[in-house]
Amino acid sequence: PWGDPISLLTFPGMNLVEKVRYGLQAYLSTKRSDWRRLDRISAADWFRAWCGQRVYDYLWRPLFELKFYEYAESISAAWVWQRIKRLGRSRRSLFQEELGYIEGGSEALVTALTAAIEKLGGKVHLSTPARRLLIEAGQVQGVEAADGRRFEASQVISTVAMPYAAAMLADHPDLAGVYSQFENVGVVCVVHQLAKPVTANFWVNISDPAIGAPGFVEFSNLRPLDRHIVYVPYYMPTSNAAFGRTDEAFVDESYGYLQRVNPTLGASDRIASHVARLRYAQPVCDVGFADRIPDPQTPVAGLQIADTCFYYPEDRGVSESIGYARRLVENLPRA
Repeated sequence: PWGDPISLLTFPGMNLVEKVRYGLQAYLSTKRSDWRRLDRISAADWFRAWCGQRVYDYLWRPLFELKFYEYAESISAAWVWQRIKRLGRSRRSLFQEELGYIEGGSEALVTALTAAIEKLGGKVHLSTPARRLLIEAGQVQGVEAADGRRFEASQVISTVAMPYAAAMLADHPDLAGVYSQFENVGVVCVVHQLAKPVTANFWVNISDPAIGAPGFVEFSNLRPLDRHIVYVPYYMPTSNAAFGRTDEAFVDESYGYLQRVNPTLGASDRIASHVARLRYAQPVCDVGFADRIPDPQTPVAGLQIADTCFYYPEDRGVSESIGYARRLVENLPRA
């Protein structure tokens, strides 16, 4: 959460001993490779042990509670450690962070993947939700779409969120139960196009009790664009009443938060806003999560199932997705 050691040392909210303990935990996390013991303890207990109750309550508790709500105390320390390690090692030097991005954004990657699929004779079916996995005599037969069309196949790889995978296996309750146990939180993501930047930073965490979002990401501070783009994610279980608030309410509230961070932002500086929602945006990786992840190769011949929680303790990311996709493809029989 700190750009450099000076930012931590000059932070007014902690005493020197707390800062040293905090910094030492972060530094040693970047050197650690064995995460199995951390899978057995909660992130809350891990931070309390290293930094103390006061620092946890001041800095970490608000972030956990605004992302995981009732799950906040049970999140695995291994999941948080991996995020600290990844960011802690993403720097050119102790005083300079360094992150990368794809030229052209994620659209460039998706376009290239689509072109490669079509070149090999495949076809991408848009606006075609999968409804049911077709299984007979222990062998996958294909996929049935929501419109009733059947796509026959001897090999199927499902990478939708686990709750969706469980729903597609409704005809096979024993197998569906393996995937229905995975909890997720949803997200309401508000994207603002602005006339000027909010800050000079890419990623800002917020633990201010007056702000009901865990932070914001100013993407145009990482990837050069001809406009200023910032998004404010509201993570929460979809059972939370706030998930059903109107788009306008989220737009107005989130922009108000950005104005608190940068009081020079006026109403005319907001050019456009867009709100998107996902019901299953972030898997809840709780204590002991590693033991609950099944093998991607199911008992059904030809059927593999995995989603982003299979990367654990890694979090969702393009690099992790590509790496795990290679593993799934390697499991396919060779022609």
